[in-house]
Amino acid sequence: MARHDCYHCGLPIASSDNGKFTTVILGQQRDMCCPGCLAVAEAIVNNGLEDYYQFRTEPAQKSDDGILETLDKLKVYDDPSLQEEFVFEEGQDKQIQLTLEGITCAACGWLIEKQLSKVEGIKQVAVNVQERRALVTWSPFQIKLSQILSTLKRIGYVGSPFHPDEHEASYKREQKTFLKKLGLAGIMTMQVMMLMTGLYFDWFGAIELETRQYFYWVALTLTTPVVLYSGSNFYMGAAKALSAKTVNMDVPVTLAIFGTYIAGIRSTVLEQGEVYFESICMFIFLLLLSRFLEHRSRHRAAQISANMMQYVPVSATKVNPDGSLTECLAKQLKIDDVVLVKPGETVPIDGVVTDGNAAVDESMLTGEFNPVRKSNSSPVYGGTVCQDGTLTITVTQTLKNALVNQIVRLQASAMASKPKAAQIADNFSRYFVTAVLLISALTYGFWAYQGSDEAFWITISVLVATCPCALGLATPSALTCAMAKLNRQGILLKRADALEQITDIDTIALDKTGTLTKGKFTISNAWYADGVDSDSALSIARALESRSEHPIAKAFSEGIAFSDGIAFSENSASSGSADVIDSTVHKVTNFTVTPGGGISGEINDTLFSMGSAAFSVHESQLKLIEAFPSANVFLTVKGRIMAAYEVKDSLREDTQETLDILAASHTLAVLSGDTQQNVNALTAPLPISTAKGGLTPEQKYEAVQAMQQSGAKVMMMGDGINDAPVLASADVAIAVGNATDVAKTAADVILLGDQLLSVPELIRTAHQVKQKIRQNIGWSVGYNVLILPFAVSGLLSPWMAVVGMSLSSIIVVTNSTRLLSK
Repeated sequence: MARHDCYHCGLPIASSDNGKFTTVILGQQRDMCCPGCLAVAEAIVNNGLEDYYQFRTEPAQKSDDGILETLDKLKVYDDPSLQEEFVFEEGQDKQIQLTLEGITCAACGWLIEKQLSKVEGIKQVAVNVQERRALVTWSPFQIKLSQILSTLKRIGYVGSPFHPDEHEASYKREQKTFLKKLGLAGIMTMQVMMLMTGLYFDWFGAIELETRQYFYWVALTLTTPVVLYSGSNFYMGAAKALSAKTVNMDVPVTLAIFGTYIAGIRSTVLEQGEVYFESICMFIFLLLLSRFLEHRSRHRAAQISANMMQYVPVSATKVNPDGSLTECLAKQLKIDDVVLVKPGETVPIDGVVTDGNAAVDESMLTGEFNPVRKSNSSPVYGGTVCQDGTLTITVTQTLKNALVNQIVRLQASAMASKPKAAQIADNFSRYFVTAVLLISALTYGFWAYQGSDEAFWITISVLVATCPCALGLATPSALTCAMAKLNRQGILLKRADALEQITDIDTIALDKTGTLTKGKFTISNAWYADGVDSDSALSIARALESRSEHPIAKAFSEGIAFSDGIAFSENSASSGSADVIDSTVHKVTNFTVTPGGGISGEINDTLFSMGSAAFSVHESQLKLIEAFPSANVFLTVKGRIMAAYEVKDSLREDTQETLDILAASHTLAVLSGDTQQNVNALTAPLPISTAKGGLTPEQKYEAVQAMQQSGAKVMMMGDGINDAPVLASADVAIAVGNATDVAKTAADVILLGDQLLSVPELIRTAHQVKQKIRQNIGWSVGYNVLILPFAVSGLLSPWMAVVGMSLSSIIVVTNSTRLLSK
């Protein structure tokens, strides 16, 4: 009786089930082995995705017989407390990274993306076949997570939440497989080359035909596992490309390997003609070696980010409300929990210091090895090390949203973006491969027409010598090495193509407060309206500023530290405000923040405002501020001036040095919301071409737009909420130091440390990357153009082509890795 296999999973069908489970696929009746495979196949067909069965290169995994019961179990993932650990908020949508089981080839990724994109409520689907992962964004108002997982299950795949440590384990498994294939190819190559070299040069003396054939059979036996196992990656890559109706560099590689291997078998069996078994083994070994080096280079940046998770301790010492201490898991900590960190211990989670003083090593985040002194109200981050002293910390972020996890997610997002140079190289590679295949066919036709016995081997040499592997490695190897280097220095790229754009920047616009300056304010002067008590006015200012997160607020919370020790009244200010002043502690209601303007709120049913003159002072009062032009913060009641303060900040220690470096090759401009007088005073000693003060967020945006319309390529550096619009509009945006979350969202690059000197290093690295990519592409294209005439003319034997092609790839990867040491 003929054996029947399941059309879906390929497993044998039991004789008792033969013909029991059937459905029509691609116009024919297909047999299935079980209800699970039948359900999955029907789901694929009913959704119009039958092409999956044409594209696939491997059978699917056997489906779960109890699929309906399994689908019910997935509802547990809808539990909000369970989702808290692995689901991220993206505005009103939700996002999750899934580990996928059951993926066997590129067609699986195609099927998953097509299937999920048809489901209402799913906004975005991106499947990484190589890493067996998917990034899914969905609207929780339209679909539940369990329904997404159920959809996957119905077409034969199991999705589960992704964890960074699993990614590291996946990388190690992949590396282990690489090493096995590389090791096998290396050992066999040595053996085969020893045999074949002896035959070619007749080192064994006059060898009889029978003995020579015996060596050929031995070489064939040793070469076969190299071809079938070590070279399998190339064949799978070629099959996936062809199934997607395109070509890649694995196509000529596969043709060359199997062409040489089959020709060698033919020569061995028929006992006539040449064999190149040593060339096959060497080709696969050297190509695998270059792929392995590229594999390590490509994962370097991802490894650095993923490995950051190892710094975060599993447990934490929690302080209970009664003061007792208990050990708990770090991932169980919630916002407002209190933890204790002793000297030498690692901070378990992001938070704010509420008691204690200690030096904290933040080098794992910022790349800066000088410890940072932490005291009350100082932020601390999970994974940093408390060197001395004991800290009591109030948790501000759960472990899922901790800075370390944010870095891992942002780095993964950056690696997913592909710069123009890489896209051009990819497109060029496809055209180049097509050209190589065409040239190879013409070469064979020409030499065959000439009656040459070497026509086949000349064609093989062309296929091998011109394989554009080095071209495919040129851009990604340089980018990943650069991102790894920057990551170690505390510079986080949100998109890889930002490096490419940085090299075109000719103008750098900078915010003043918190970017050029430390963001630590003090009140150096104060003016009060007639009849206004200074203490009462300050108590109202403190009450309002206590609700603000702006750096200026700290100047009021810490009290007045006048630079000259004097505060005085200005008689020109409007009076009549004393009747609403009360020296008691005030309760603020209806508090609002206007980015770039100021704050306002009601105290005792009276509306007070604080901020710039344009925001808080009524038009009728604007002339009064001429009496104290250096004032930049005004306290008003119903638009009438009660008090005016001059709030000053000081430059960062490295501002002068940084701007001197940048000014050598860029035009520098300062765009600030502070008064023009203060901006001029601060920027006077600096190499600034343009310094504009008193700007609203909209005016900053317009200023950058004007620069761009005049032909400038603008990099914007900022740190506050009011910088978000202008950061988003710039060609490249950098969030500096302890930037707000809004600024980080709008930025392309985030400086995790507090050093402005990181910016010149970023620009220098961007230019190095551009140079390396040019060198790599120049070398790979130049090599192929140079070697092609020798291959076509028959002057290049297959083994020479193998060595040249592999060395070309290794040179490109080695050249890229030099970025790590510069």
